[in-house]
Amino acid sequence: MEVSTAARVLVIEDAEAIGAAVSSALRDAGYQVQVRPDGRELEGDLVRFRPDLVVLDVMLPGRDGFTLLEVIRRASGAGVVMLTARDGVSDRLRGLDRGADDYVVKPFVLAELVARVSAVLRRLGRTPSTVQIGDLVVDADSAVVLRGDVSVDLTATELRLLRYLAAQRGRVVGKTQILTAVWGYEDYDPNLVEVHVSALRRKLEEHGPRLLHTVRGLGYVLRADET
Repeated sequence: MEVSTAARVLVIEDAEAIGAAVSSALRDAGYQVQVRPDGRELEGDLVRFRPDLVVLDVMLPGRDGFTLLEVIRRASGAGVVMLTARDGVSDRLRGLDRGADDYVVKPFVLAELVARVSAVLRRLGRTPSTVQIGDLVVDADSAVVLRGDVSVDLTATELRLLRYLAAQRGRVVGKTQILTAVWGYEDYDPNLVEVHVSALRRKLEEHGPRLLHTVRGLGYVLRADET
């Protein structure tokens, strides 16, 4: 059994390329993501999707971000990170005064936006620290890894790698994605990934069936195969 506890993030952004990039970065970070080009369906999304956080552009067709922020604050306890090209202090203060949790100005680095989203979710207590895949339990906050009742001892790098793979559970991730997420760079030797994946797999399999699989030509996936 795989237990999905990923936080839900609603992205409201009318620029298709930006929305796609933000969505991809947040999914790579392990979040469930829904993207909208405007706020026409906001009220329904708050009920059906129940986002833990909304990434909200200010300059939108129809109702602008400040208007939508008021809707969110009336109907939901979701966190809000406002996203806009406006860099004036008055605009930032306006958003924060109306209840936004953070404010990111375009152009921005995706990694910074993801970090800010993660920080807001942590402050709100919306990011579960524990992920379970089969009999594997990964508690990111306490750095505890269990297979059944047995503790698995990992190095710091192996733990970072496992946290990332657990956040991506069920999804195939390539070596470049892993290098960027775990080591922070794309230009490391891909063999570095192979070495650490092999070491991690060996430790996990000392206490149970295989969970970390190689998908030839694509990368790796952490999943419990149902039998």
